[in-house]
Amino acid sequence: MAAVARQLQKMARDVNPARPRFPQTIEDLFAWVVLELIVRWTFSLIWTTRWVPSFSLLYINDQYTGLEVSEMSRPGTGIRGVLTAMLAMLLLAVATNSTHAKAAAPALAAAAVSVSVGAIAATDAKAATGDASSAAKPADKEPTGVVGWTLGYLSKNTFAFLFLALALGYPLGRVSVGGISLGATAGTLVVSVGLALLGSAVYGLTFNIPGLVEDIFLMMFMYALGMRVGPQFFSGLARGGLDFIVIALIVCFSNVLIIFFGAKAVGLEPGYAAGIVSGSYTVTAVMGVAGSAVSSGAFKLPDGMTADAVMANMAAGYAISYILSSVTIILLIKYLPAMFGVDPVKAAKEAEASFAGDSDPDAGALPGTAGAGLLGFSGHQIRSYRVEHEELAGKTVQDLFREHPHAAVLRVVRGDEVIEASDNPTLQMGDVIGVAGRYGDLVAKGSDLAGTEVDEPRARRFDIEVADLYVGKIEHAGMTLEELGREIGFGVYLKGLFRGGIAIPHLPKTVVEKGDVLRIAGPDWCVKQAAKAMNSTPIVETAYTEVAFLSAALVMGFIIGHASVVIGGIPFALGTSAGCMLMGIMVSYFRTRKPTFGGPTSEGARAFLNDIGLSLFVAVLGATVGPKILSSFQGTVVIWIAVLGLAGALIPPFLAWLYGFYIRKMNPIILAGACAGGRNSTPSLNGVQDVSGSAIAAVAYPVPYALTSALILILGYMVMVFS
Repeated sequence: MAAVARQLQKMARDVNPARPRFPQTIEDLFAWVVLELIVRWTFSLIWTTRWVPSFSLLYINDQYTGLEVSEMSRPGTGIRGVLTAMLAMLLLAVATNSTHAKAAAPALAAAAVSVSVGAIAATDAKAATGDASSAAKPADKEPTGVVGWTLGYLSKNTFAFLFLALALGYPLGRVSVGGISLGATAGTLVVSVGLALLGSAVYGLTFNIPGLVEDIFLMMFMYALGMRVGPQFFSGLARGGLDFIVIALIVCFSNVLIIFFGAKAVGLEPGYAAGIVSGSYTVTAVMGVAGSAVSSGAFKLPDGMTADAVMANMAAGYAISYILSSVTIILLIKYLPAMFGVDPVKAAKEAEASFAGDSDPDAGALPGTAGAGLLGFSGHQIRSYRVEHEELAGKTVQDLFREHPHAAVLRVVRGDEVIEASDNPTLQMGDVIGVAGRYGDLVAKGSDLAGTEVDEPRARRFDIEVADLYVGKIEHAGMTLEELGREIGFGVYLKGLFRGGIAIPHLPKTVVEKGDVLRIAGPDWCVKQAAKAMNSTPIVETAYTEVAFLSAALVMGFIIGHASVVIGGIPFALGTSAGCMLMGIMVSYFRTRKPTFGGPTSEGARAFLNDIGLSLFVAVLGATVGPKILSSFQGTVVIWIAVLGLAGALIPPFLAWLYGFYIRKMNPIILAGACAGGRNSTPSLNGVQDVSGSAIAAVAYPVPYALTSALILILGYMVMVFS
């Protein structure tokens, strides 16, 4: 075979003597990588001679020729599949729009023929030498060239690996082909897996990232997600709890049934089914309970099979099905609404309106949530008038407010002097006053009550603050909004009234109750004055986040999720990630009722935790799982693992979708969130939120997620026992 290798390298140089020493574009480099993987897999799958060549089309160093041939042992005799392999390589080379790939096509064809002849001639001689050839197998090379050096550096500096995956994954996720894009999460996963797979397959590199890194960022993401959806979670449970449970059961049981009976039908060895369930459901803990079934003796080992062999099968099934399902489930659930002719943005808005119930649409976001500090449209204005009516002269600003409680003089301009209303000045003839009030009232009555309207920016220039005030004093409870406004409403107006986490209509005769939250807007000093009168603290949007409380909440969530109860040898637990999400939900829920709960939490900080947490989690995941994929590509088993893994990952949520869409007539975005929860796929939930432009899908996520997190462990254990 050494002679064959030399012959092939000479043929490659003869066919294309002017080939560059290194691919000149990213497209060329990608083409070579694809060729490498496809050719390796094709030959390992269909070649049945005893000694099979292993191509290395990406042999990049100072002696770059583009083709290297080594050998690997494989049992069996015969040469069927050679022509198929040659045809596959030719089609791939022609189909790839790359100068290097097209130039390589003749060499690949010649290589396929030469290797087939060499393999036939070498079969008998190699068969006689037994395992001696394994000692002659060339040792792994040190990474060389630009690509090799880069991957070697990344394997030693995993910080750079993770953030490079994000830097490349986010732009990749935005690339749209036929209106379909991966999204940032799937893009990051693809890049991470690609880098890890390339480093492992070509250079034998590994990317060892501590599992703690993955845990930290996943927990932060789940907490941030809980903070985002907390106010709507309980209303979602009350409105659709039964449907969410049915969806979870459909997804979980259909996944297990498809994989269990599918593995039986195609004759997969014990261990594969449990691994495929674990990978297709993206719940690694399934392998843990399945492994306990093997080690405890609940699963009876067949004659001639060891526990290590079963665990190896389990790992192979997990690795392949995990990576396939991780990417494809994101695309399926993300585009399910569009596949059925639904506008996801419109459906999300309808869902938001539905879950808001009879709330006031003009009140804005709930207290403690994103957008609570936005002013938005306002029917109030500040206009300036010259004092020309003698009945105003001699009156103070507070005197005028008691006479006209729906308007307030905020500033007085007297010549070059500017007097703030907080000093309660007395008006004089000729003063210019800045008056805040309803736009219609000012237009209709302003000139009649005050005087000629003038353009005086100094009287009108104010920064308007929006703040939430918690009604905690008993003395304010029982008052109408009109009465409360006369007492504390100088210079401010009411934007919204929230009760029990719901925005309710605020009319003059609406009675205020203890625990209500008032959203007011006005100049900063007026807002602070109103808050002081109510013995409350104005809650405004801020860039500050109370890290101590956030950290304590994460600790509590981790402890809650980690606690487990063992029944029949199976541990039942909420899961640490679900525990952190639950804490986020609870904190956000209580903040809508008392905005001071937990201290301020910046929406920018929450959004950052959400995005960076999920992206780095999938980057670590890709680095861990990626190298295992290539090692599992052996024979036809890999095809059945891929088929069953994809079927188990995609068919169950599709069946659940049909149930919710056609039978229960559920809102498509809420339904997609429930399907994502039933499949335990947080990245797919993120995909639904991206395409709908709303976080409302997360309302349906926690109930199916929590239920299936426990149920799939029980079923995974049973799959192993009965394999």
